[in-house]
This record gives sequence, structure tokens and C-alpha cells, in this order.
Amino acid sequence: MSTTTEPSMGVQTHLKRHPTLALVVIACAQLMVILDATIVNVALPTIRAELHFSAASLEWVITAYAVTFGGLLLFGGRTGDLYGKRRMFMVGVGLFAIASLFGGLATNELWLIITRGLQGVGGAIASPTALSLVAINFSEGPERNRAMGVYSAMSALGGALGLLLGGLLTSYVSWRWIFFVNVPIGAAGLLMAPRVLQESIPTPGRLDVPGALTVTAGMLSLVYSLTNASLHPWSSMGTVIPLVGAGILLMAFVAIERSTPAPLMPLSIFKSRNRSGAYAIMLALGVAVFAVFFFMTQYLQDIQYYSAVRTGVAFLPMSVAIMVAAVGTSRLLGKISIRVPLLVGPILALAGELGLSRLTPTSGYAAAIIPLVLIAFGMGQSFVPLTVTVMSGVAPNEAGLASALLNTGQQVGGALGLAVLGTIAISAAHRYMNTALSAHHRPTAALLHAATVHGYTRGFEVGTLIAAVALLVSVFVLRKPSGSRESLPVP
Repeated sequence: MSTTTEPSMGVQTHLKRHPTLALVVIACAQLMVILDATIVNVALPTIRAELHFSAASLEWVITAYAVTFGGLLLFGGRTGDLYGKRRMFMVGVGLFAIASLFGGLATNELWLIITRGLQGVGGAIASPTALSLVAINFSEGPERNRAMGVYSAMSALGGALGLLLGGLLTSYVSWRWIFFVNVPIGAAGLLMAPRVLQESIPTPGRLDVPGALTVTAGMLSLVYSLTNASLHPWSSMGTVIPLVGAGILLMAFVAIERSTPAPLMPLSIFKSRNRSGAYAIMLALGVAVFAVFFFMTQYLQDIQYYSAVRTGVAFLPMSVAIMVAAVGTSRLLGKISIRVPLLVGPILALAGELGLSRLTPTSGYAAAIIPLVLIAFGMGQSFVPLTVTVMSGVAPNEAGLASALLNTGQQVGGALGLAVLGTIAISAAHRYMNTALSAHHRPTAALLHAATVHGYTRGFEVGTLIAAVALLVSVFVLRKPSGSRESLPVP
């Protein structure tokens, strides 16, 4: 095959460039990985009945994926820098597809939980290497911005689309197809990747094993503790012990990185004010927004009595809004300052959270979907410039790390948001119910619904405040590009 002008530094350019096909491969892989964070949710009752899950074990169908995916992202991103981004992308996609196949064939609790954990491992390798492949396969500027727009749309779209596909497949085919559907996608990705994706030149050196062990164990412990806190009290040993362990391990990781000559995560990556601000915004938006899917799925099914399919369809406008906002924002980045969408995005997310905090048990669909669409536009407008900001000017040997940190912020933010906002919602609902019962109200279904929705609205109020934190970071931390290597790719 003929050689072409390389689109980025540190790239082996032995392939003809096929930018459209390259973007399809990257985007489909990212969508596949992100979908699995939510696609299982609406199938849980069916899985429980067919495989005879206990109530305690069922939560691990979600937790096993969240813990391994969130905990291994930094490690997965760094392996791409050291051993080749395309090579590790294919390893991640292959592992994810194989785990999905065996997940669909599961006949008992342990089998399904193990395959969910293996899916998380594959996703933790594939997702950050997919983003870094965007950086090396597309030239910086409008071409890369458009590619980042599609990538970010897939990342933001996955959560909402997962609920829709999960409901459709569970209701009309089988819950097993929420796993089987990944197999042909993964196989196509493995077939196309070596033909359309440029490979990076691996960074010389060895993996920082002490750093890798401490950060992986620390992130696994942190994500586990946060996920456990969303299901059990914060004071439970299952939350406290891993949370303390995570703090100790992550402090040890920082100490190792300061002293080792070849660190897994060079702390210099945080020297860029804009990049560090982008990480903080992603973390805050993750905390504020991702609990919305959890709350609203239950609100529509338990309070409004929607079926699984109708619940998935109800989120469809949100999916469309994310896609429109992400693609539209990517086209505007060369014409407007990148700070504009990073101001508008958090404002829209804040407004949507505030709107959801006004829901009641009798609110109609319009009262829910309008705030959800606002949040979707906010996510779509934010994720593209955040991705561009993080990847702009990053050294080729740190592209995997930079992308992994962004994904880590999103995943840890989501776990933290679900833990914190979920705890607030449960506590508020209990207080509402106890106050009503002490006033001699009868424990009717209507009262239970009122208490539950009261808890959700309190969670959304806190989400509004956290979205405001993202807005404050955007206002006071991000700076107008100056044209230096670390600045953003806009005029």
C-alpha cells in the first residue's frame, strides 16, 4: 500500500488514508463500549428471573463492568502509548467481543458476572486507545474537530441509546442479544482496523509496574467503593474500607510517579491549565448528569408505569439531541472560540437539572423530556470541546494517557454522582415518608410515589449545584488560546 503524509507525529504511515472508514471503526467501537454501561439496566428483571439471581448478586451485573472499566482505564491508555495504539485497540475490542459472546451464553450467576468483568477490561483498553487513534489518524484542525465531534457524540449518546436498545432487544428478541450484538460489531472492527487505521510508533521503555499496580488497584478500589455506596449506606464496611484503601493507594501512586524516571502518568500532563480545567469539567458533569439516567429510568417505569420499550423510546429525543449538538459543535469549533460551547454546555445541563428538580408524581412526559433534552444539548456541546482541549498539543507518547484521564473523569464522576445523589435521594425519600407517617397518613402507593419522587428531586437539586461547579471552572480556569503548542486549535 502506498505511503501518505502522516496526519500526526509518531505515526507509521504505510496505509492509504481512509478517514471515513477509520472514523466508522473508531466510533462504532466506542459506542459499543459505552452502550454496555446502560444497555443491561432494563434487562435486569428478565436476567434475574431466567438465571435465578439473588437480589445481592444482581447488582454485580452492573458493578462488575463499572469496577473493571473505570479501574483499568489509566492502565489501558498507557499500554497503547507503549505497545502501539492500534494493536492495543484491537486487543481491547477482541477481548470485549469474546466476553460478550460468552456473556450471552451464560447459564448461571457467576458465569455472567465474570464475563461482565472481562467486558470492562476490554473496554478499558479499547476506549482510551480509540480516542488517541483519532488524534493520530486525523490532522489537527477542522478534520480532527469533526472526528472528535463524532467520537464525542458516540460517548454521550451511548448512555441514552443503551436504554432504548436494551428495552427493544429484551422485549422483542432476548436479553442475550444485548451481549450477542457486540460480536459482529467487534469482528468487523478487528477486520477493518489494520486496513484503515494508522499505527502509532510505540514509545520506547517499559511499563511502570509499581505505578500501574498502585493506580489500577486504587482506581478499582475507588470505583468499587463508590458503586457500593450507591447500593448500601456510606457507613458500611463495604464502602469505607475500599474508600480508605483507594486513598492510600492513590497517594502511593503519586509518590511513585514523582520519583520514577519513566512514570506511568507524567504529572507534567497537568501543567496545561486548559487541559486540567477540561478534566475538572468532565468530572463535574459526570457527577451531575449520569445519575439522571438511573433516576429517570426508575421514574418512568415505577412512577409513570412505562414498559421497558416505552422507557427506551422516551429517551430517544435525548439521544437525537446529543448527536445534533455534538456534530453541530464540532463544525463550529473553527469559527468560534472553544470557550463558547464550554460555557453554554454547562449552563444547559444546569437548566435541565433544575427543570427535573420540579417533577412531581403526576408530571406529564413533556415536563420530563424538555429538561432531558436541555441536558442532552449541554452534554453534546461540552464533550466535543472537552475532548479537543484534552488532546490538543499533547505529546504523541502521552495521547493514550490524556484520553484515558478524560474517560476516567467521566466514569469516576458517574460512579461518584450515582453514589452521592443516590444516597441523597434515598435519605430524602425516607425522611418524607417518616414525616408523613408520623402525621398519621396512610402508607399508600400514592404516598410511596410522592416520597420517591421527592428523593429524586432533591438529588436533581444537588446535581444543579454540581453543574454550576462545572460552569465556574469553565469561567475562571479556562483561558483564551494564545497560539502556543498547548493552546486550543481555534483561531
